[in-house]
Amino acid sequence: MKGYVTAIDLGATSGRIILSEVSSGSIKMEELVRFDNNIKKIDGKCYWDIEKLYSEIVRGLDIALKSGKKILSIGVDTWGVDVGFIDKEGKILSNPRAYRDPYTVGSPEEFFKIISSEEVYQRTGIQIMNFNTLFQLFAARKENYKPLADVDKILFIPDLISYMLTGNKVCEYTILSTSQFLDPKTKKMDEELLAAVGLNSSKFPSIVMPGTKVGYYKNIPVFAVAGHDTASAVAAVPSEDEKFAYLSSGTWSLMGIEVQNPILTERARKSNFTNEGGVGGTIRFLKNITGMWILEQCRKEWKESGTVYSYDEIVKMVEEEESLKSFIDPDDDSFANPKSMVEAILSFCAEHDMPLPKTHSQILRCIMESLALKYRFVFETLKDIAPFPLNRLHIIGGGAKNNLLNQFTANSLGVSVYAGPSEATAIGNIMLQCKALGIVGDMADMKKMIRESIKMQVFIPSDKEKWDVAYEIYKKYCL
Repeated sequence: MKGYVTAIDLGATSGRIILSEVSSGSIKMEELVRFDNNIKKIDGKCYWDIEKLYSEIVRGLDIALKSGKKILSIGVDTWGVDVGFIDKEGKILSNPRAYRDPYTVGSPEEFFKIISSEEVYQRTGIQIMNFNTLFQLFAARKENYKPLADVDKILFIPDLISYMLTGNKVCEYTILSTSQFLDPKTKKMDEELLAAVGLNSSKFPSIVMPGTKVGYYKNIPVFAVAGHDTASAVAAVPSEDEKFAYLSSGTWSLMGIEVQNPILTERARKSNFTNEGGVGGTIRFLKNITGMWILEQCRKEWKESGTVYSYDEIVKMVEEEESLKSFIDPDDDSFANPKSMVEAILSFCAEHDMPLPKTHSQILRCIMESLALKYRFVFETLKDIAPFPLNRLHIIGGGAKNNLLNQFTANSLGVSVYAGPSEATAIGNIMLQCKALGIVGDMADMKKMIRESIKMQVFIPSDKEKWDVAYEIYKKYCL
């Protein structure tokens, strides 16, 4: 089959429309449109501007259609947890609330008075984060959020976009798995958890697996791919066996493994690992780690004061700075959405007896080395829990292009790091459309094509003793 597939790839800070040729046995991508995705604040609440996002998506699709190329299909992936509300007439009741809205702070603790955290984990296998969909709905119910009171169907963001394109409603498995009300063993919604927020599964469309046709946009099939962007990205890991961990590196970093069955042990719960849905009904056993969010917020802050740094400049600045002096825990609550990220870093260092980074380059080095050390902490825990040995780390996503951080990560973990593809989410989206169209066969065929289409970089660990000493300091003062 000759033609092109179109990937709609929405991240928490930007989105893009990508056209990919699928006739040559390799992956060739062209970015048609890229646009910002900014949180919109209204009356102190944080929302996603869904109509603006949709208009940008339509603009990109129109470019694809007017290109004269044969468009075979469309697929949508986005970030997880957030939802939109649809009434009985099919109208979108409001912009979706954004997961960075602080209205969910304290919600898990209140919810656990109804059902304990231990039981919630046993039922769902999802790590406790206050913005999980379960807690968003709990908080919305508590504040008498009118769209929730009037809702007929609740749609996760990729399913909401597909609905806007096709008029048809589905609930895709991988995106639903981020909610904290999916049972990973039965792959059905947990009615008792939903009842605790005043809902039941009838408020959601039928659950579908990646590869299901949702409907048509201007006579072009729209497929439910792996709607959760991390699930699409993990589908693009170019591995030949299972003995690896992956790190999907972007605004968030997500480190984990692929397994056939959920891991619901007490160690997994206490370590706050999550069991999310993967392609083929697999489980992505992983942990969320704050990623490049901290660095990007510092760049934004400096830009607003008149100083702009390119990534090449940042790399040079970090390379010239003294190593392993100051550390932070990237997952500390103080870095979630502070008024000043720079001040948050300085405050953390002061409170944890770390030398204060005084220059922009020292702050940048602190961020990158701290990320590498946090990656080691998660990797060590993962090695203890995984049902098979882990002898390498695959880094995918935008962070795969950050050679300096990749080398820091190899040094910190003490294993070889394989970087690429950087466009993993889009590639996973594209390949799952190809699978749905019958262009490729099973997952092994998909991964083989990916390996033949990209060039991975390999980073070999060095300076082991220095990083081992730094890691002990990091664990003592930062965690």
